[in-house]
Amino acid sequence: MRYLYASLPILLVLALMLFFRRGSHQAGFAGWLAGIVIAFFAFGLNFSVFWVSQVKGLLLTMNVLAVLWSALLLYHIVDKAGGVRAIANALQEMIPEPGWLLVVLAWMLSPLVENLAGFGIPIAIVAPMLILLGVIPVRAVAAVAVGHSWAVSLSGMALALRTMTDIVGMEAAEVFPSAALLLGVTVLLTGLSTAWLLKQLHYWKRIILLAVIVALAQYLVGLAGMIPLSSFFASIAGVAGGLLLSKRPPGEKVRANMTPQLKGGLVSYGILIFSIIIVSVIKPLNQWLAGVRLVSQFPEVITNAGLVTLAGPGFIFKPFVHPGFWILVSAVLAAALLPRITRGAGTNIGEALKATWHSALPATLGTIFMIGLSSLMEHTGMTMQIAEGLSLAFGSVYPLVAPLVGSLGAFATGSNTNSNILFGPMQKSVAMLLGISPVLLLAAQTTGGALGSMIAPAKLAVGGSTNAMKGREGEVLRMTLPIGLGCTLIIGVLAMVLLIL
Repeated sequence: MRYLYASLPILLVLALMLFFRRGSHQAGFAGWLAGIVIAFFAFGLNFSVFWVSQVKGLLLTMNVLAVLWSALLLYHIVDKAGGVRAIANALQEMIPEPGWLLVVLAWMLSPLVENLAGFGIPIAIVAPMLILLGVIPVRAVAAVAVGHSWAVSLSGMALALRTMTDIVGMEAAEVFPSAALLLGVTVLLTGLSTAWLLKQLHYWKRIILLAVIVALAQYLVGLAGMIPLSSFFASIAGVAGGLLLSKRPPGEKVRANMTPQLKGGLVSYGILIFSIIIVSVIKPLNQWLAGVRLVSQFPEVITNAGLVTLAGPGFIFKPFVHPGFWILVSAVLAAALLPRITRGAGTNIGEALKATWHSALPATLGTIFMIGLSSLMEHTGMTMQIAEGLSLAFGSVYPLVAPLVGSLGAFATGSNTNSNILFGPMQKSVAMLLGISPVLLLAAQTTGGALGSMIAPAKLAVGGSTNAMKGREGEVLRMTLPIGLGCTLIIGVLAMVLLIL
């Protein structure tokens, strides 16, 4: 029964979001309060355990929010200057095949936007382009929802993956190879599914070839030490590959009109790419910058039930190698350079800040409460209780359902990051109980969370906000749900095969 008690806060979060349509900030707050009550009465929570768990959670939250706020600020600065739209328009100019253009927009441009902003914005931006090209609204939204999902786990400077590994006390480099393998298969699955939705499955040979290119690019960039940029470079490789694979009249070259807005968008994100590459590749510079650390030490705490959390540091923050710092630098430089590049049609900083505030605030509150709940459950043994229940229920076949857990979390919270926060520690605990690699289950968790993005009501609501599907997310969900479940099952089977091998 104890594992059922331990599950109640998470079940409450899921119920509030699924059946009562509450946002993650509201459901997260309710789950956090419920977690405190249950931990106090059933798991020996006391004040010392409470404050240590919550301060640790806040420190980890700041790590997440540093990326979230900076990435959204940079996006809105570039978007208000017309840079994002200019990049999309240039792509339309360069692909003469209408059907292949639809596939590339939904499957490769939307992941590129996901890396720049996320939180449903790729659907909101790319779906209207498909509609303008003749796709009916419900299929347009569904196709982009499916198409962008392969990039979610490693987008935004690999925020979802890094948050999960931080919260379970592992390095992102440990989990990345397995995650990149599962996500590489996801690239292919989402490509074929997107083409099917758009009635363009006759391009299946090109899709397989492009999926291999994208998956390899993501894997190799990560292995080179640039995990935060792996998805970003993969999506760029996908767009470039889509251009090269497009058939055009003999002698016609790939070209686009280099407008000031297009140049501004490319320069703004070029600064970010250049900065991250320099900091990642030049190891002496990386080590020197990483020498600046902000560390907080915490005492040993013991619950009234006798569970001990040893003394030690909380999250170790390295500001000058943190992606959020360089995204912020890029945003500041973009704000200064765009008026000159776009010949006076630069960004209204006030509007960009206002848009950032409105888009980031709900996600910020949801992240604070979700991480607070996760840390509380970890320090009181609730996470381990859930893991014990799942290990008893599924035993050695648990890897088959591990991606489904991640997908369920993303479905409910609207976020791969929040899913990893809620279920990452539990997945690691299950792995320890079953005596299998935690790396494999964590990779399956974050891959399932990425696939869950295509069925997350919160993301579909944002995606439909700019087109005729506003308030009609249920119609889209009926299309994406079977695809999401099918892809998740395939990833679960693959995880089982990798476990056996």
